[in-house]
Amino acid sequence: MADQRDWVPWHINIDEPSAARLYDYLIGGGHNFEADRALAQKFLKAQPNARTIGAMNRAFLRRAVKFLFDQGIRQFLDIGSGIPTVGNVHEVAQELDPECRVVYVDYESVAVAHSRMILEDNDRAGVVQADMNDPETILSAPETRELLDFSQPVGLLMVGVFHFVFPDKDPVNLIRRYREALAPGSWLVISHFTSDLEPEEMAAIVEVMKGSRDPIHPRSKAEIEELFTGFDLVDPGIVATSLWRPDGPLAPGEDPKRAGILAGAGRKRED
Repeated sequence: MADQRDWVPWHINIDEPSAARLYDYLIGGGHNFEADRALAQKFLKAQPNARTIGAMNRAFLRRAVKFLFDQGIRQFLDIGSGIPTVGNVHEVAQELDPECRVVYVDYESVAVAHSRMILEDNDRAGVVQADMNDPETILSAPETRELLDFSQPVGLLMVGVFHFVFPDKDPVNLIRRYREALAPGSWLVISHFTSDLEPEEMAAIVEVMKGSRDPIHPRSKAEIEELFTGFDLVDPGIVATSLWRPDGPLAPGEDPKRAGILAGAGRKRED
């Protein structure tokens, strides 16, 4: 794949791999560079099932958005949205109801640039460039305030991103700062790398990601459940992505024991 420098923001260091572009490569996207692909090969050596894990995570996101829609959610805040690919939140939600509103948030410049390009003619979706560790900036951003009504329930999505938050960032308190801005009846959706399923492979992934600007911190099921403080988890609770409300029988390769990622959704309790 040739590097297409015409779509690269001028300030991007393409020699430094990023998690967003690594993920883009693993799920078959076209917005990644040589350094990202080199890191991906190390990632695949550590976890040969990585492409399937990525696909299961994307499938979980689609099911979660549809589930939230069925619960009456019509506005979504997608933190760590990554580089746009097939099955984006706004595509899933607006296919169900064109009036759904979506705000994407990412700190990766390529992800933000392509999101803005794709959303240029969509007045019900926008993008904010910010770090998820700074909820006040995200929640007060003009795009957020223009598109989302925080007096009404919001679907807060943190899919495949919270493992970039290390313990020194006080993760439970970080979620609380988002939760306090949400109306009762809002939802939190999380998917998260874990060492519970394949500890040796996950330990190898942790080592690989130390070579990027986005190291990761896997969490146990109990630690992920703690992130849902103030939310009531919906059945089936925190499970492997492929086991979270599947549409039907699992496809070949969707082995829950090899999912690598745990996921769940919870509804904010009434005040």
